Amino acid sequence: MTAPEGRGIAVSGTDDTFRILHVSTGNVCRSPITERLTRHALAHRLESRPRPVGVPPAQRGGEGARTGGLIVESAGTWGHEGAAMEAHAATVLTDFGADPSGFLGRELLDEHVIRADLVLTATRDHRAQVISMGHSAGLRTFTLKEFTRLVRAIDLATLPDPAPSGSVVGRARALVQAAAALRGWLLAPSPDADEVYDPYGAPITFFRSIGDEIHQALDPVVTALTGVPAATCPPAGNG
Repeated sequence: MTAPEGRGIAVSGTDDTFRILHVSTGNVCRSPITERLTRHALAHRLESRPRPVGVPPAQRGGEGARTGGLIVESAGTWGHEGAAMEAHAATVLTDFGADPSGFLGRELLDEHVIRADLVLTATRDHRAQVISMGHSAGLRTFTLKEFTRLVRAIDLATLPDPAPSGSVVGRARALVQAAAALRGWLLAPSPDADEVYDPYGAPITFFRSIGDEIHQALDPVVTALTGVPAATCPPAGNG
């Protein structure tokens, strides 16, 4: 499906960066998993893509350098400021080959929403809380699963090709506009369909189930952002 023309999406980032903000409650379970899996998947896909002529290899030191100008962050509506992620969440990330190290929890602040070009929340309640903060956030805030559903309906051939510059920023902006324009057309099959439930305090088996859920929801999003399907990348090793 080709999306209708986007409607007034606020442009929050600079021309060469695009910020993705993942939001959950405590910022110690779901949003850290989603943040680090997103970073890992973006870097993995973009490193597997042929580098355009004249574009130097990304340097590991710069924020967003390995992810084509996309900066991925997270925060919590009741965030445990400065807290480490839950041990089971770190284990899940290691299972997927992603890096859990150095994470510190954050409480969601106005400045995080203002800077974000795309906000992806764990639940509809989180989405409502972000939107209630204002800052023209409504058209760039979705639950993760809602955004995945909308992205699946977009004809990716209509998005800008990132190949000429090696950056996916323009493609990311177009993707958010297309998803926002489709939102009223593609409703969730049930209220629970857009929820990622909180595994806080649960055994590792439930954390792994939530990790699988998040990973599956992220896959079409990362494909749309990078133009690189997961099937073209070598599988990540499990730890």
